[in-house]
Amino acid sequence: GANYPLYIRSTPTENELKFHYMVHTSLDVVDEKISAMGKALVDQRELYLGLLYPTEDYKVYGYVTNSKVKFVMVVDSSNTALRDNEIRSMFRKLHNSYTDVMCNPFYNPGDRIQSRFVCLGRAFDNMVTSMMIPVC
Repeated sequence: GANYPLYIRSTPTENELKFHYMVHTSLDVVDEKISAMGKALVDQRELYLGLLYPTEDYKVYGYVTNSKVKFVMVVDSSNTALRDNEIRSMFRKLHNSYTDVMCNPFYNPGDRIQSRFVCLGRAFDNMVTSMMIPVC
């Protein structure tokens, strides 16, 4: 499938380019994990891929829907409070919110999800904001 971002958000914003790079790099790992699972993937409604790879400062997690939409989350490595089941829950919230965007008749599949479109992206953006933990 196509590997272009529909939505990307980082905090703090000064490292945005670094996060773009990490997300794009992780897509290769996502593709490897999907192809390694092969036929078993078809039988699952959702696929939480777990930790894709750690770096010195961050951990990168992945999730794929049954329609092959890929979600990637980058978490600060120093945040030890986040457990695997909490990451999985966050991905489910992202997936549910993404589904709401897709069901909106004014959204064109494949377009970027932007909060400036009040009816489309605001709820998604607010949900992402509620999940983000500020870095001090």
